[in-house]
Amino acid sequence: MPKIKHERMEEIRHMENVFEWSDYNSAHPFPKGTWNSGIFGNDHPIVLELACGKGEYSRGLGKLYPNKNFIGFDIKGNRLWVGAKQALEQGLDNVRYFRAYIDHLDQFFDENEIDEIWIIFPDPQLKKDRKKLTSPKFLQLYRPLLKKGATINLKTDSPELYEFTKEVIEEQGLNLHRDIGDVYSECPDDPELSIRTYYEGMHLKKGRTIRFLSFSLD
Repeated sequence: MPKIKHERMEEIRHMENVFEWSDYNSAHPFPKGTWNSGIFGNDHPIVLELACGKGEYSRGLGKLYPNKNFIGFDIKGNRLWVGAKQALEQGLDNVRYFRAYIDHLDQFFDENEIDEIWIIFPDPQLKKDRKKLTSPKFLQLYRPLLKKGATINLKTDSPELYEFTKEVIEEQGLNLHRDIGDVYSECPDDPELSIRTYYEGMHLKKGRTIRFLSFSLD
C-alpha cells in the first residue's frame, strides 16, 4: 500500500465525521435508529449517497439543504478520506461518511429511517445484473429502510444502467418521477443535477451523455 494511502487509512479511523465498520457479525452491532437522535442531534430527513467515492454529491447537497442530514457510503477508504476532510474544512455538520459494504445497509439503519437515496455514477456492472445498485436485489434491501414515498435517484453516464433501471421500474410497477435522457441539455439549471463529481467531469470531457432517473418503490 502506498505511503500516502496508508496514512489516509490510518487518519480516517479517527475522523469525527467518519464511521468505519467491518465486524458484521459483532456481538455489539451498530446502534440502528439513532442517526437523528444520537449522531446528528436533530430530526432532519436522512439522505444517503451510495458508492459515494469522494463524496462530492453529499457535500453539494449538504450545502443546498442545511436542514437535511447526508451520509455518504463507500468501501474505498482512500476516497472517503478526501470527502470527509473537505466536509470538515467546509464546516458541513450535516454530512457524515460511512466505510462499509452497501450489501449490509440493513445493519446500520432501522426500518423507515431513510428519506432519500442518491446513486451517482456507480459501477454499471455490465456483466453482473445482481450487483447493479438498482437491481431488484438491492431494491429489496432498501425497501424496509425507506420511508413511504422516499425517492431513489440515479445519475449515470452508462446507457446500459439507465435502460436496465427503467426496465426494473416498469417490471416492478414502481413510480417513476423523473426520466431525463440528457441532464445538461434538458435541465442545465437544476441545482441538484448541476453538482459535478470528479468522475462526471471526466465523462463530460469525453463527450458522454449524463442521464438521470428518480423513482420510488411505493
